[in-house]
Amino acid sequence: MMILPNAIRRGALALIALLAMGAAPAFAEPSLWAIKDKDSTIYLFGTVHVLKPQTQWRSARITKAFTQADDVVMEIEQPDDPKAMQPLMLQYGLDRTTPLSSKLSPETYRKLQAAAQGMGFPPQAIDVMRPWLAALTVSLTPLLQAGYDPESGVEKLLTAQAKAAGKPISAFETAEQQVRFFADMTPDQERELLESTLADVDEGPAKVDALVAAWAAGDQGELERQMVDEMSRDYPDLYRLLLVDRNRDWAGQLKTRLAGSGVSFVAVGAGHLTGPDSLQAQLAKLGIKAEVVE
Repeated sequence: MMILPNAIRRGALALIALLAMGAAPAFAEPSLWAIKDKDSTIYLFGTVHVLKPQTQWRSARITKAFTQADDVVMEIEQPDDPKAMQPLMLQYGLDRTTPLSSKLSPETYRKLQAAAQGMGFPPQAIDVMRPWLAALTVSLTPLLQAGYDPESGVEKLLTAQAKAAGKPISAFETAEQQVRFFADMTPDQERELLESTLADVDEGPAKVDALVAAWAAGDQGELERQMVDEMSRDYPDLYRLLLVDRNRDWAGQLKTRLAGSGVSFVAVGAGHLTGPDSLQAQLAKLGIKAEVVE
């Protein structure tokens, strides 16, 4: 598996989703970092884009940091209406001139048909999709069937809380930028993404459950193993595109923000805050140290 932005999942579960509650110790909680200068504090919190409604993840430490914040920064703009993404998906994710079957090997297309039919998708619905959209579709559907819900994702809940408190909300990327990360992939990258997704699709919910347990326990070593190691080893081009380059860009944005004043709460996919190319590592290259908030 690999991470897709809003990133999300290792394989193809990270751009759309990352995690759900597992059997973590009662005292454990998700990790939180902060970068500071004399008049600024910026908290960094790793999120899960899709969760089961019963997942409990808030803690006194996280709540205190969020309450202190003057504003909130998300990975991507959070539209009020989920259907707002549909025009972008139609624009960039469909190809009505060249069927998907002609872009894939016979074996890969057979696997895709079997997976899609098992999820209730008619072949004609899948055949007009570009490979990247087919990958996201067949990775997300099992999660929804297993009880995961985008409406229960961390960003969705934090956005509602920020609006209720009158906190300004901004984002590192627009919805179109994030869709374009996939739409601008090379044909080989798209096929690679779909093939890796099909290889893991049956295990998707179980793997996400395991990721959730690590996330909920603040186990960064396990998160790195599950979310970064395989992707960087087996899919270096996608790893660079979806994680490294974006983390570098966000670090630059945070350096600019730190030059101002006040308190900000930054919430991005948990995969961006772990591993040797994490957002914290990119900040360190700019001379900015991120420290764990105890």
